[in-house]
Parts: sequence; C-alpha cells; structure tokens
Amino acid sequence: MPKRKQREILNVEDFCAAAAGTNRRRNNNATFSKHPNTLDTNKFERCFRNIWRDLSEDKKASFTFLDSLWFALYMKESLREKVLNWIKKECIFSKKYVVVPIVRWSHWSLLILCHFGETKSKTRTPCMILLDSLHMANPNRLEPEIRKFVVDIYNAEAKERPEKKPATSQIPLLVPKVPQQRNGEDCGRFVLYFTSLFVENAPKNFSTDDGYPYFMKEDWFCPQDLDGFCSRLRLEN
Repeated sequence: MPKRKQREILNVEDFCAAAAGTNRRRNNNATFSKHPNTLDTNKFERCFRNIWRDLSEDKKASFTFLDSLWFALYMKESLREKVLNWIKKECIFSKKYVVVPIVRWSHWSLLILCHFGETKSKTRTPCMILLDSLHMANPNRLEPEIRKFVVDIYNAEAKERPEKKPATSQIPLLVPKVPQQRNGEDCGRFVLYFTSLFVENAPKNFSTDDGYPYFMKEDWFCPQDLDGFCSRLRLEN
C-alpha cells in the first residue's frame, strides 16, 4: 500500500479513536451524545433494512438500496465482478434514487445516486450526493473510489443497455454541509438517520439548479432528534 494512502487511512481511524476518548471527558448537552454501544455491521444492516421494509409502495417505486457491505466488497478486486453482477439485479436505472451505505476506514457515510437512468433537464440532475457526519476527516477522499464504482456499474450495465452510459466524469459529486458527529462512534447512527430523513423528504425530482441543497443543511436536525430516532430503532440495546 502506498505510504500516502496508508497515512490517510490511519488518520481517519486515529481521529475516530481520539474523538471517542475526547467525548468521554466532555459534558456538553449541546453536542450529539455518545452512545455506550458501538454499532456493528450486523446491527447496522438490520436497522437499515427495517427502514426499507416500512416504506410505502409509492416510495418503493422511486427508491432502491444496495447492501451495506457491497461497496466495501467491491473494493476487493477478487469480488468486484460478483458485486457488479449483484448490482445489475437491482435495476438501479429504473429508480430515481439509489441509496448506497459506504463503510471505509472504520467510518460510515452515505452515497445517494440521483436520476442515473435519465438525462439532465431543468428539473432533473443526474448527480451523486455524499452525506458524511465527519467533514473534518475530508469526505472528498472517497471521490476516486466512488467514481470508479460508478463507471464500473455503467460499464456492466452498458453491455445490455448501451444507451444508458453517459459521460460519468461529468456527473457531479455533491457534499452538502450536514450535522456533524462529535465523537468517533456515531457515524453509523448518522447514516441511518440520513437515510430515513432523505427517503421521507426527497423531492419528486432532484435538481441542482432549483432547490439544492434542499433540507440537507447544518441545521437539518438537532441532537434530540437523532437520539429519539436511535431509541425508536432500539440501537441502544
């Protein structure tokens, strides 16, 4: 592994560990609270699927999601082709929104693919949204991997539907300023809440020319909202 990439991974993981330690010494009701249990992958996946299980039929017509580990598995070259075959079965080009959890360097973030089966118009913008609760760790570091992921999805799909392959390099990656975690453990909970709120409030058509960033702002929700959501999903048990 190149030294630069190795240092980047260590920096993110070190920050998470350090932030968790710092939060134990902080007593500030205005910050997002620290939960006693780390959200492991199995618990995350159960809660993530529960969100989709409860969707209305109207929402299911516009949204689909990828398994929470598929992006991580895609990064393993030996599994890449298998993951791309799994994704093809999800028919993502027939959906307005595709929700992709990402776990990299011990940190969760949320990728949303918008209007990938459509061309740009005044009311619709094919784009990618990256929601990250740890901006100080530089979410843009994921862009090369995300773009390769998207290119490979299009290439796999183009074998059967060549008309659906646009200039992927021109698809914007948007990283709006959203509420931030104050420790090294809450990223998974933030991603689940990002998912729930986005699915609930997403516009009928997403446009970067009219409305962006919509509701995805620094004051999108408060700490109490997140805590209430976690309690409803029983994440603390």
